[in-house]
Amino acid sequence: MSARSVERGTSQRTVAVVTESFLPTLNGVTTSVIAVLDHLRLRGHRAVVIAPDTPGIAQLRPKDHVERFNGYDVHRVPAVAYRQFPVALPHPVLDTILAASGADVLHAASPFLLGGRAITAAGRLGIPSVAVFQTDVAGFARRNGLTATVPLVRKILGRIHEGASLTLAPSSATAAMLAEDGVPRVARWGRGVDTTLFHPGRRDATHVRALRRRLAPNGETIVGYVGRLAPEKEVERLAELGGLPGIRVVVAGGGPSRPLLERRLRHLDVHFTGPLRGDALADAYAALDVFVHTGPAETFGQTLQEAHASGLPVVAPASGGPVDLVAPGLDGDLYDPDAPQALRQAVLRLHHDRALAARMGSAGRLRVEGTTWEAVGDQLLEHHDTARTIGAPPAAARAVRARWHESVSARA
Repeated sequence: MSARSVERGTSQRTVAVVTESFLPTLNGVTTSVIAVLDHLRLRGHRAVVIAPDTPGIAQLRPKDHVERFNGYDVHRVPAVAYRQFPVALPHPVLDTILAASGADVLHAASPFLLGGRAITAAGRLGIPSVAVFQTDVAGFARRNGLTATVPLVRKILGRIHEGASLTLAPSSATAAMLAEDGVPRVARWGRGVDTTLFHPGRRDATHVRALRRRLAPNGETIVGYVGRLAPEKEVERLAELGGLPGIRVVVAGGGPSRPLLERRLRHLDVHFTGPLRGDALADAYAALDVFVHTGPAETFGQTLQEAHASGLPVVAPASGGPVDLVAPGLDGDLYDPDAPQALRQAVLRLHHDRALAARMGSAGRLRVEGTTWEAVGDQLLEHHDTARTIGAPPAAARAVRARWHESVSARA
């Protein structure tokens, strides 16, 4: 490891990364955790990962098998499948793994059942913890017809984050929600973007030009969505683009909603790519003219940053994380998600004014050029240091939270 890799780090530390999602599941939480692990390695720190198992695969592994990722041990805990998504159970083995890890700080990614127990266990062990708020579980419940459970879910999340030494919110909207729920010690931490992989210059590559010709043989405007295909993403909003001449629609991603979306969007000239990663994903962005995000309840919006890095104008709902990521009229447009045809009008404006779309794309690229994962990773290490300064929550408060989490575990 080069001296430059560790020169900005402080003394070597061990970080226990507990995540509600990890490979092979692909989503924003997994992507963020991988970036965190990459940065810890870059700066010469140790790490151990605790993540949900993949239902159906655990039985095929040898007993006590430990995976490796990026040179770090990955410990799996039991999980159940919910809508193609592994949900970890707050198993007692987590406490044993955490105690043996020698961790200086706990990094809990999108904590809920697994992360909540980890924060409690860390408190018992005197380990400071950083809870990264990434998934709006209450909003997820609301959009799936479980409105009656929303107050309880928000209360649970509030107590989980209250037990952490420090909570990191990805956006101003999320920080305000956490403050409303009485969560103390909240700081802002965004996400980085690979500005080398996602780059406007990729658009001139021969194979990307060929891809554009296949998608838009007559020079049509290519409008694209990238992300998970799930109910909370509300990708069916793209139906508003029906009947617009000169527009082709690309949907990149996978998930349980794809069959429904293929039916709901069959009136569009739409191309589904399936899940993409790495160069294939960057090529997909480079082939677009306009990027559209549809979900109104994003806590951040990583794909918006990837689109900006690729030199694209961004059209997104005026709610949640996108409010911090898009400057209307400068690098894209924010539409009212409750106003009929608002998305359609925003896309039409860029479709009819290619020069405006190009200027917005260039402004978006400038906006994110300093938002690299290396820079954001160093910010995270500073937050870890802050948590270590704060320390673990007081023992009395830990005991109360421990009893509460044990009751949740008993019902799970």
